[in-house]
Parts: sequence; structure tokens; C-alpha cells
Amino acid sequence: MRRSRTAGHHVGVAIVGAGQAGLAVGYYLARSGVDFLLLERTDQIGTSWARRWDSLRLFTPARHDALPGLAFPGEPWAYPGKGDVAAYLAEYATHHRLPVRTGAHVVRLAGQSGAFNLQLASGEAITARRVVVATGAFGAPFTPAWADRLDPDVVQVHTDAYRNPGQVPTGTVLVVGGGNSGFQVSHELAQAGRRVHLSEGTRLRTLPQQILGRDLFWWLTTTRAIHAPAGSLVGRRLRANEPVIGSSRRALHRAGVTFHSRATTAEGNRVDFADGATLQVDAVVWATGYRHDDNWVTIPGALDKNGALCTDDGTTPVPGLHTIGRPWQRDRGSSLLGYVARDASRLAARLGNATQTGPVTEPEVPAPEHRRHAGGESS
Repeated sequence: MRRSRTAGHHVGVAIVGAGQAGLAVGYYLARSGVDFLLLERTDQIGTSWARRWDSLRLFTPARHDALPGLAFPGEPWAYPGKGDVAAYLAEYATHHRLPVRTGAHVVRLAGQSGAFNLQLASGEAITARRVVVATGAFGAPFTPAWADRLDPDVVQVHTDAYRNPGQVPTGTVLVVGGGNSGFQVSHELAQAGRRVHLSEGTRLRTLPQQILGRDLFWWLTTTRAIHAPAGSLVGRRLRANEPVIGSSRRALHRAGVTFHSRATTAEGNRVDFADGATLQVDAVVWATGYRHDDNWVTIPGALDKNGALCTDDGTTPVPGLHTIGRPWQRDRGSSLLGYVARDASRLAARLGNATQTGPVTEPEVPAPEHRRHAGGESS
């Protein structure tokens, strides 16, 4: 891994974020000879994975977790843990000698195509002809506003900060959010002896990890459903019916988990639900996902009313400013470790061609009513 360079320098392409999406774009840009720099806010590549909860395992097997140019180590049908992913990403950057600058927290992006200005927390400024926002699927942890109405003695932890059951006191625990994270954490807490209740805003379907002896992602890859464009009939159906993978309500019921409807408000140590039920709690685990906070981008017209970049298939309203790695940016695989390479290859080709041909001539993003916004998925 090449660490960079002199203060105040100029690059052809600045990639903000050196997670899986940014690294994949970097791989293709390096092969095409484009001058670029990866800017990683933390001091080590893979931190966003390393800080997830201890027992987390991917629901994609290792054979479907590789980035371009380097196989994911281990048994192909095993399910890697968070540490395996963090180590792989660090090795990937080193293996391909990608120009990564760690500890480079971009706090402001201004300017325009051909002359973007990236201000770092250190005070350094970097200019770039083009910019790729590769900050990934995990933005700012989201909790509802009424969380503040819970008493201070009610322990609250978002899954972003959750590591293991030791953080959660004995007693009644409410997990809010019925997605993959909510199911997995609920099951772990119940097995650790907590009295667990799970609030589902939407009752998602559950799918087993294996169907007819084959891993679910073998089926999705073989049928190419994983690559169905977001706007296609298959893509729309998949997006509207995001499943919980590898967990089931039956398994959680057996572990002692009690299910509730959407949590709507709280007062003291009481949480109220949409169906009129209430629950006295000792702790709440928020499995409520993330929201993109892109307010560090100060270019007029780049953000929606919620402070997230407006993007359609990786293109923003600002010529020369792109995104990569966001949920459903192009298809179901856009934010997944082993599938983001397709989007990265397309984007790198676009960036390489534009760098060689001169002025930016990209088409404008569709009108707002047709535009997909780059918000985070909630669990």
C-alpha cells in the first residue's frame, strides 16, 4: 500500500472512503493508469468491519466475497466473520499497492468538475478533477427522536456500537428493528439469558441460508437476480421484499423472543407499540439502520432535503461527482462485498475515458421525481 503524498497536491480522481467499494474502483483505475488517491478517514483499512459486533458473520459465503484480483481466503462455502473481512480489505490494498491515505478525514467538499476542493480535518487541502464518494452503506446510526424520552437508567445501544451481550444488562431488553441485524442480535441476547422482545416495523419475509442444498447466493448469482437493475420488474420486487437471511421467527420464538408491532414512542421506561401494547424495559438495542449524512458536500444542488447525495446509478447532479457502494445504487449487489466490482468496473471505465478525453460531458441526473436518493437502508 502506497501512502501519500505532499500537502496540497492535485489528483485526477479522489476517492473518499477506502472500504470495499472504494478499493474496487481503485483496482480498476490502477489498471487503466489513471492518477487517483483513496482517502480513508480512519487509521486502518477495514475499521468499519472490525468494529461490528463480535459474533457477526457474513450471509454470503467466501466464494462470493472476493474483490477483483484477489480471492477471499478460506473454505469457499464458509461464512467469514467481521475480522476476516477487515483483514482481507487491508491485505487487498497492500497486495495491489493502491495509493491509500489513512487518517484522511474529508470534512468539506466544494468546487466544481475539474476543480474540486477537498478539505481534510488536518487542515490540508487536496484538489481533484473528479471525486467518487465511496463512504459505503453504513452512514450515521439512526435512532428515532423519541429515544430521548426514555429514562437515563434505560441502557440504549445502537447495533453500530453493540459488540456482545455483556453490554446489555439482565432484565427486559427491547430490540427495535426487524431486519437481519435485529434478528441476529435478538437471538444472541436471548441465548445469553436476556428476556428479549423484538419490535418489527414491517414484517419482513425470512429466507433460509440454503435452499435445496445450495446457498441462497448461489441461486441469486446463477439466476442473475442479484444483478437485476433496481428499476426492472425483478429489481423492484426484490427491493420491495428485502428478506431476513438465515434467521427465522420460529428459531427466535424457540429462543424465547417475543414479537411486537412497530415501536411508536416512549415515556420513562415504557415503550408503546402501534397495536396499543406497552412494555417496561431495562434496555433498548436500536437495530434501526443508518442514514447517509453527506452534509460535508457543500456543492449547491448535490444533496436532497435530508442531507444525502442525490444519485442515480452512481451519477449525481454535479458533473464529475460520483457515488459507489450505496444500497441499490444499481442492483442488489451494489453494496455487497463480493458484488460491488460490477459497479466499480463501470464507474472506473467512465472515469478513465473522461480523464483521457478532456472536458466533462456527462448526462444530467433524471428529474427529481425519478431520482433515487442515496439514503441508508434500515434494519
